[in-house]
Amino acid sequence: MKLKTALFAALATASVAFAGASAVQAADLSCRTAKLIVPWGAGGGTDVIFRQFVEAANEAGAKPKLQVVNIGGQGGNKGAKEARKAKPDGCTLFAIHQSALTSFFNGRVDFTWDAFEPVALLTRTPAIIGASPDVPYNNIKELVAAAKKAPGSVTAGGTLGSTSHFIFLLLEDAAGVKFKHVSYDGTRQRMTALLAKNIDIGEINLASAKKYIQTNELKALGITTPERNSEIPDVMTLKEQGYNLIYGTDRGVVLPKGVSQDVINHYAEVFKKAAADPKVVAAMTAKGTTVNYLGPKEYTGYFEKTFADWKRIAIEVGLYKGD
Repeated sequence: MKLKTALFAALATASVAFAGASAVQAADLSCRTAKLIVPWGAGGGTDVIFRQFVEAANEAGAKPKLQVVNIGGQGGNKGAKEARKAKPDGCTLFAIHQSALTSFFNGRVDFTWDAFEPVALLTRTPAIIGASPDVPYNNIKELVAAAKKAPGSVTAGGTLGSTSHFIFLLLEDAAGVKFKHVSYDGTRQRMTALLAKNIDIGEINLASAKKYIQTNELKALGITTPERNSEIPDVMTLKEQGYNLIYGTDRGVVLPKGVSQDVINHYAEVFKKAAADPKVVAAMTAKGTTVNYLGPKEYTGYFEKTFADWKRIAIEVGLYKGD
């Protein structure tokens, strides 16, 4: 009898413990909808890409459901600040790329990628050096010649402290030229400025600029891939034109610092499924973007290496404002 009583007591204790564990797990993801902060305006290249992943994740049954929330401004830093101060409860995620590094190098923010918990690297989008149709140059060699002839006269549109600014700093360093940099909040504003002929050149991508390139409303002077892109086969790589700049915007997802490993792993699986969705792969390919999934551990390693490599470059071109 005593044995039976003891057995019931043990089972009751285990049940309470299990219920408590379940309650904790449920509290970690208590929201019905989790917001993915995209720190750029709606309709831009980054926004378009993350919306594809969110749609695929939701269709695959993601719990909680995901919703894109655009918080543009400050070259992506306004959204980053909001994400950084969010509760580490799994209800807020942040869409990130290397602007988290370049903004830190440039002194615009005092935090970088390690202020977050890496979840998954998703894609790479190469840069295209775009130009107004009225400029007299049609490729990178001719652009460099024009910039050398009149230093500081070529206006280059980018987002100060972001990847679209960094590519022109790298080209300046490689070619020995100097551009006049003009800052815009995001891809859409930069594209508008190019189409309105308010600037001479700007960093663009295939996702947002393909139709304008094909209709000759914009020139594509070069692309930063190892080989030409099949969607725009007439556009030469920078490497072909004498500048070994292999470059891309690598987009992924992070969580606020302090979130549990279980929550990190949960979302890593959610985005892994989305990255394997044939519709997502096809959509990314059509936009000139490759799906390149890395999980939390590998993504952390990516950030560590990229930060070290880019810090060196930032110092060399005079961008780095740190100690």
